[in-house]
Amino acid sequence: MSARSVGIIDIGMGNLRSVASAMEQVGVQTETVQSAERVGSCTHLILPGVGSFREASSRLESTGIGDAIRGALEEGALLLGICLGMQLLGLSSTEDGVSRGLGVIGFEVDKFDPVEVGDAPIPHVGFAQVDAPDNQLFRGIPDKSPFYFIHSYRTRQVVKAGWHATAKYGSTFIAAVGTDGVIGTQFHPEKSQGQGLQLLRNFTTLVR
Repeated sequence: MSARSVGIIDIGMGNLRSVASAMEQVGVQTETVQSAERVGSCTHLILPGVGSFREASSRLESTGIGDAIRGALEEGALLLGICLGMQLLGLSSTEDGVSRGLGVIGFEVDKFDPVEVGDAPIPHVGFAQVDAPDNQLFRGIPDKSPFYFIHSYRTRQVVKAGWHATAKYGSTFIAAVGTDGVIGTQFHPEKSQGQGLQLLRNFTTLVR
């Protein structure tokens, strides 16, 4: 996989059109990937997601796309999970009962605790500042830039990640994480204005 090829994984639960439109704005052509066979043809994969973790996890495994993603990572592909897509990178989630994720990053997902968010509503919706590391993904993006979130579930701790970024909603949670060619953003870069577009542009320039 030498020339860049960017695939947006479609399991019928993601906001693919918004992601594809954002990629067009940064001058990157993408393809929609709907089969395990096509996953391996891409150098950069994006896994968006909206909806139930349990249903999304089931679709990844029943279609073989989950195994194909793991195989592509072993061959040197890069993967970006967005919102539910980030959560699916982890070990498990308690949404709709405990179910397993792809297991490519060591974290677990559970629901915001009403005690920790106080009077704030769940789901968390809107822009929040992200305390980000100084790395290639956030190149050209000022620290503590606001990114757009919409989620009821989150992760608070990551095991053996290369790096992570944080945000606050009542208490601190993981806003983004990366290790071994795998990146997750709990926020939606495609809905985060200029800084989100810059992050997507940066992702497509990463190499392993």
